[in-house]
Amino acid sequence: MSRYHVLIPSAGHGARMQSEIPKQYLMLNGKPTLQHAIDIFETVEKVSSVVIVVAENDAYWQPAMITNCHKTQVIHCGGGTRAASVLNGLQAMAGMVSADDWILVHDAARPGIDHQMIARLINAVSANEIGALLALPLADTLKRADAQGLIDETIPRQQLWQAQTPQMFRHAALQQALTNHLHRHPTDEAQAMEWMGHRPKLVLGDLKNMKVTYPQDLTVVAALLQAAHTESFVNIE
Repeated sequence: MSRYHVLIPSAGHGARMQSEIPKQYLMLNGKPTLQHAIDIFETVEKVSSVVIVVAENDAYWQPAMITNCHKTQVIHCGGGTRAASVLNGLQAMAGMVSADDWILVHDAARPGIDHQMIARLINAVSANEIGALLALPLADTLKRADAQGLIDETIPRQQLWQAQTPQMFRHAALQQALTNHLHRHPTDEAQAMEWMGHRPKLVLGDLKNMKVTYPQDLTVVAALLQAAHTESFVNIE
């Protein structure tokens, strides 16, 4: 029976964040941004293991982040790109997983993931499907700009989705896709799978699963997480 494993590439710095500290280590609601995701995946019953891929000489990783973790391990094999880090992680995991085990690749800078989204993703994929990813239907009108910043065209938003993570594929299939297409610099795992001729499924994500990219995003995500926490507390009461 296939198992579920989480792979979190965390070797990037995030230049758009304009911070000396990599964004995954910036404090968010009392703990490092990355730790929010680790804590959630640690408590998902179906997840067998969590692997964090950090840079070889990562000076910011804090072992204390996984002091109370039982599923999580850190490997220092990050690559020059996100895709390279994922591929290195998959190769390092090869002896611990089966070829048909599911790998949930999650962004280190998406701290808003929760149990409901993970369950929705896992439950949406049947045994004979290639895989899936969380995503949100686009609500805003899209404009394509020219080199001068002027509108070149308006792009219809119907059937357009904004990709999120986790993105879930079988270990062997994803490793093969990234091995074959790493030189093309895929921006996410789904694109590499698409280049292999597959059509991954889109599964509804959530606004609070947004990626921390710019400085103002930390404030937005902090508010979304606080609102979700307050709502959960009210529901318990």
